[in-house]
Amino acid sequence: MEARRRHGLRGQPAIELEINPDGLFSIGANIDRDHLTVVVIDATGTPRGRIHHEKRFILPGEFLDLMRDALSTFRRRRLFDEGRLAGIGLAIPDWLGEVPVIGLPETYRAWCTFDVRAALEALTEHPVLIANDANAAAAGEIDYGLGTEIKSFFYVLVNACLGGATVIDGVRHKGRNGMSGEIGWLPVVFDEGPLAGQVQPLGDMVSLFILMDHLRQHGIAVSTPEDLIHLDARGRALVTAWLKRISAKIAEAIENIGLLVDPEAILVGGRLPVRIIDELLVYVREHLTRMGIEAPSLHRAACSEDAAALGAAAMPLASRLGLASADKGG
Repeated sequence: MEARRRHGLRGQPAIELEINPDGLFSIGANIDRDHLTVVVIDATGTPRGRIHHEKRFILPGEFLDLMRDALSTFRRRRLFDEGRLAGIGLAIPDWLGEVPVIGLPETYRAWCTFDVRAALEALTEHPVLIANDANAAAAGEIDYGLGTEIKSFFYVLVNACLGGATVIDGVRHKGRNGMSGEIGWLPVVFDEGPLAGQVQPLGDMVSLFILMDHLRQHGIAVSTPEDLIHLDARGRALVTAWLKRISAKIAEAIENIGLLVDPEAILVGGRLPVRIIDELLVYVREHLTRMGIEAPSLHRAACSEDAAALGAAAMPLASRLGLASADKGG
């Protein structure tokens, strides 16, 4: 749409154009083992509405009910124009019902046989696009975060589980089977505890669920990321000790990523509170310095908590506009 006219030059005043925010809308959702977030954004990527459910192990049927309610609420509040809706994007972890996370109920395995694409397509006449949650978070960072300044980066997503994504020259590199960036499966050696000396995936050491379980083992009950913000001095000390321990393994992973991918930066995001991510990055930098490694620069992702939902919403926009970064697969 016309924004303004520039005067002072020869001839007719030049007309400056800008994107009409109301020209297009998109809905993005992120379902994980501990929450569901649904957002609606306009053509500039500005959120117009957000609905969040902080609940563990939402089953497929409840997920559909909550999605139906979210769409109804957005319509009732007139947050988007139905005729200008580009579609619905969904960010969902791989192997949602299969990975044996802490507290996994047997009923949650229903996700293994649930056709989420068909279920969402039954809710809407608009296109449905689906991506891995880490890839979606990276997409959100490309469009709305540090990706506007850093073109090649590796995104570390610390949610209920650990995930990652690779971005090269502003485009997500997903690999032949969409497995590129799966840092959670990177093998590391445990230094202490009953598993000392054993090789296990990094995701068995680092995740939001593992941090919460660490606190529960010391008598501190936490169930949401917000609970981590309100810990007393003893709880904060336990978090610090945990961060220092895992930072060494993350530093090793960053060394490997730097050698293999050579990105400009490593971005860390997810549902860990901002203060905890910043503290973690301090310890990781210290380890990298002691290791004498010239590693990529480390940054907290700009779109931390809702990055996956925003990235999911960006996919239908990109697809409608014919951008090369749009995900058309699932």
